[in-house]
Amino acid sequence: MIEMKQAASEFLAHKRIAVTGVSRNPQGHGSNAVYRRLRDRGYEVFAINPNTDEIEGGRCYPDLRSVPGGVEAVVIGTRPETAESTMHECAELGIKYVWMHRGPGAGSVSEAAAGYGRQQGITVIDGGCPLMFAPTADFGHKAMRFVLTRTGNVPRQV
Repeated sequence: MIEMKQAASEFLAHKRIAVTGVSRNPQGHGSNAVYRRLRDRGYEVFAINPNTDEIEGGRCYPDLRSVPGGVEAVVIGTRPETAESTMHECAELGIKYVWMHRGPGAGSVSEAAAGYGRQQGITVIDGGCPLMFAPTADFGHKAMRFVLTRTGNVPRQV
């Protein structure tokens, strides 16, 4: 187990990151906020949604396999029941860093997906949001991290 802050730092050190669950209708979708913030902070970020070719003015891919040159890390922002198949795809592709997004609600966290990923040697962050940690954090997300760490939605260790 490693401390959450260290796991977040290692995850965000990767510059080619895919975000699953990015929506064509961005209002209220955490995946879209993560996608935009990573893009705006200089990451090479790839939207994953099998239902469209374009999101927020950028190319969208149907799955991780379709991203030219692959990715180093993945943010899962879909329903928990989809997370397990995404984790299997990450293992098949050799992706070693996965973050399952979770704010105040259930988010995208799947215990089965997290367990499988860890068995495959993947560093799995099962809760919280990449926007809660530097270099992508803002004041609001830092405040949410403070509160959600105490409620268990942001793990202390992964």
